[in-house]
Amino acid sequence: MIQLVKGTKDIYGAEVKAWQEIEGKMRNLCETFGIGEIRTPAFEFTELFIRGVGETTDIVQKEMYTFTDDGDRSLTLRPEGTAGVARAYIEHGMHNQPQPTKLYYISPTFRCENTQAGRQRQFHQFGVEMLGSYSAAQDAEAISVAAALLEEMGVKGVELRINSLGCPACRAKYNKTLREFIGENLDKLCPTCKERFEKNPLRVLDCKEEGCQAVIAHAPSVLDCLDEECTAHFAQVQAILRENGIPFTVDPKIVRGLDYYTRTVFEFVSDGLTVCGGGRYDNLVEECGGKPTGAVGFGLGIERLMMILEKQNGAIEETAQRDVYIGSMGEAGLLKAQALTFALRKGGIKADCDTVERSVKAQMKYANKIGAKYSVILGDSELESGKVELKEMESGEQTEVALEQLEAVLREKCK
Repeated sequence: MIQLVKGTKDIYGAEVKAWQEIEGKMRNLCETFGIGEIRTPAFEFTELFIRGVGETTDIVQKEMYTFTDDGDRSLTLRPEGTAGVARAYIEHGMHNQPQPTKLYYISPTFRCENTQAGRQRQFHQFGVEMLGSYSAAQDAEAISVAAALLEEMGVKGVELRINSLGCPACRAKYNKTLREFIGENLDKLCPTCKERFEKNPLRVLDCKEEGCQAVIAHAPSVLDCLDEECTAHFAQVQAILRENGIPFTVDPKIVRGLDYYTRTVFEFVSDGLTVCGGGRYDNLVEECGGKPTGAVGFGLGIERLMMILEKQNGAIEETAQRDVYIGSMGEAGLLKAQALTFALRKGGIKADCDTVERSVKAQMKYANKIGAKYSVILGDSELESGKVELKEMESGEQTEVALEQLEAVLREKCK
């Protein structure tokens, strides 16, 4: 038997209904905030992610699914959504439209990494990208979208943590200070962080190893290296969040895992898990070949969100429900049942009928299993008399209905 590839998952039944509900809420919220949908290809030229995400990131170094096509071109399955949106923004001249350009996506994403709870090799990401503004107000708006979404989803115990990495000059200054500090404690770090120290010391702050955490706890703060303009920008973000009634904690250790972030970065945490994160990336569009463009956004892993919701609210249970089951006996009854079911479905009624040649008794058992509110049996006697017994399944109450009025009665009861 051919089985699932490790790190992938089939989504069906009650779970897929929960996904559809969540995705519906995401789309409705984006409509409220004036955010349009974008659908980018599942693969791009590898160079886009090397330049956009950053050569020193774990994603580029270890986690990308990269292959060479028949034209000897290096292509990579999408490991994150922002770089593709930046490429589309440039390629389609979106900067010529009224700014900011606000886009969202719900996309499968691919990373070759160790599988664990809430982390798959193919996972699904909801992301929002807002391009065309350097204002702190745009940062706060992006954060407010994420806050409103998590509230709409009913996620409990959510904590917003924010930080600022400053502009490239501030970041360079902090990297120098951080490198000096880490260099004095290099022997206490894990092998991965020793490697990160050589390539990008900022990534050490993202390590979850206990030994590294103990060292990081005493690391200098990036906020002490911000210049006047970056300090003012971060202060305005906080002021707007307070005015919006969105509580937050400033956490100087938040750096996020991608090289393109500048200034504001943030994470929403629930039950000790990061459910959503993002920040400002003012250099990404230019890095991908466009003009200097202020931008900010965030990503949310849908599998991670589902895991948190299930942990907080219990396992998802399938609750099948149909409006009506049209049972049948004999050839004439089957034909009439098929036609009536089709007519009801065209009118938006969730109707079902027999298609596997069950006995009447088995059909009624099936009607119960699919949660039908009403049922009726059509056979030779019903067709001859022109009358049927319409059964309310929960109470068992039966009502005689003229066959010619059955469709209209069902439409009224099931509307």
